[in-house]
This record gives sequence, C-alpha cells and structure tokens, in this order.
Amino acid sequence: MKSDWSMEVPVKFKDGSQSIEKRQHQERSKVTSAQSVQQHQRELIKRAEEDAHAFLDKELKKLWRDLFPDYPQCSESQREEDEEVVDGEEEEQRRRAIEGVVDITVLCLKQLKQEELADSLQSKHFTVKCQHKLKSHLKEKTQRVFEGVPKAGQATDLKDFYTEIFITQRDSGDVNQEHEVRLIETASRKPAKEETPIKCEDILKPLPGQDQPIRTIMTTGVAGIGKTILTHKFTLDWAEGKANQDIHFTFPFTFRELNLLEGKEFSLVGLLHHFFIETKQAGICRYDRFQVVFILDGLDECRLPLDFQNNPDLD
Repeated sequence: MKSDWSMEVPVKFKDGSQSIEKRQHQERSKVTSAQSVQQHQRELIKRAEEDAHAFLDKELKKLWRDLFPDYPQCSESQREEDEEVVDGEEEEQRRRAIEGVVDITVLCLKQLKQEELADSLQSKHFTVKCQHKLKSHLKEKTQRVFEGVPKAGQATDLKDFYTEIFITQRDSGDVNQEHEVRLIETASRKPAKEETPIKCEDILKPLPGQDQPIRTIMTTGVAGIGKTILTHKFTLDWAEGKANQDIHFTFPFTFRELNLLEGKEFSLVGLLHHFFIETKQAGICRYDRFQVVFILDGLDECRLPLDFQNNPDLD
C-alpha cells in the first residue's frame, strides 16, 4: 500500500475544467478561422473578377484598334503594358485567354447579325496567330549561329557573336563586276563623302532627301564580310519585336534551299506554304494587304533559271 505504483493517480477536477475551457476556445478559434478563410476566398474571387474584367476590356480595345483604323489610339503607358515581356508558360496561358476573348466577341457580333465584322475580326486574329508562330520559328532559327563548318562548329548566340556592320550606300545602281580583291582596293580609295552609313534596322528606310519607299535592296561585298549575318540580325530583330514592326511578315530564303526545288513548280503562295507551314495553317493565300519582306540569301549560289521573261506564271 505504500508503493507509488500500486494505485492510480487521482483525477484532478480542476484540470478537467481547464480542458473544457480550452476545447471551447479551440472551437471558437476554428469558427473564426473558417470565417476568415471564407472572407479571404470572397476577396480573392472579387479580385479575380476585377482582373478578368480589366483583361477583357484591355484585349477588346486592342481588337478594336486592329479592326478599325480610326479607333482611339492607346497611350504610351498602355502600349508599354501591351509589350510587357512574360515567360513562356504565362504567355501561352495569356494567348489562350485572348483566343477565348476573340471567340466570345465573334459570337456576340454574329448574334447582332454583324457577320462581315465577325469574319473580319476572325481573319485578323488568324493573321496575328500566324505572325506569332512565324516569329517564334524565325527566332529559334536565327538566334544561334554556327562558327566554322556547321557540323563541326559550335553554335553561338547571335547577340554574343554579332558586331555592328558598317553598311554604306552606293551612288550607282549598277552591279559591280570587279574581282573581290580589286573591290577591296577600290573601296579603300573611295572618298568618305561617297559613303552613307546605314544601320541594320534602317536598311529599308528611305535616306534623307529620298521620297520614294525602298522596295529592293542588293547587298554586295567580299566573302565573309557579314552579308548573311546581316540578314539573320534583321530577321531576329523583327522576330523579337525590336525593329521594323510595321512589317507584317518576313520570309527569309536561301538559294541553297531553293536549289533543291529545281524541276518543281511553285506559285509564290505555294512556295511560302512549303517553307513556312504557319502561313498554310492560317489559310493566308493573299498578301496584297500586308507589308512583306522577302530575303534571298546567297544569290551567287543560285542554280535556278532566272529567266523572268520566259518563265511561266503560276497562280
């Protein structure tokens, strides 16, 4: 009877009363916590609705600006917001949301019996999608350059590899037939006043004193001077949205690729569909309402008959 383990510890009723109070406090805390969670959820839903309305309003205004030339232009701050850079996953989610906005808007226009307007909006949207896919394709294609032999060389980012090329305008439009070595010697003796420096992004812009738009450019220079790299830089700047955004489409070709089509017949649209599948997927068959740049690289490697007077026209 005197041992400590021979009997159980007596119940302390005071501690029991504290446990009841503690349980009641915990239950009240749970109720308060649940109410707090519900309040937080309501706030999140309200904020999401506000963001959704703001996004819808912003994208609709962009659609109307694209569709109607006389629609009020956005401010500089709004334009900067439109050009905000986001990561790939967020950009994909945003693109899907925009497609939803377009689908809803087209449906509403059709319910209002505005079929022509709905078709115009849908066509414009397909064009924008095609532009985005084409830019992504060209960016991936031109942002890395092989140094040396392509198979053995190591690919380098064009941004790290590119140095500003000194581009000048010739006063004469004639093609120079001189040997490359003599061409270097002649160029070294030219007085500075005959040379007009031009930046890569401005190569299609008229020079001071010129009123007519530039439609055709031929770049000449010795091998290895950077003519091909120049075309890559021009294409990459356009694809990344850094320059010449008034151009709707840029289509770079190389004569090495075109030579492989010898003996086959293509219309211009068919040729674009062959090399740039994005245009075929978008169903673009006419380009008369677009600003388009064609880049033909490596004319000296051409093996095709450039007999434009006798070659048949293909629709």
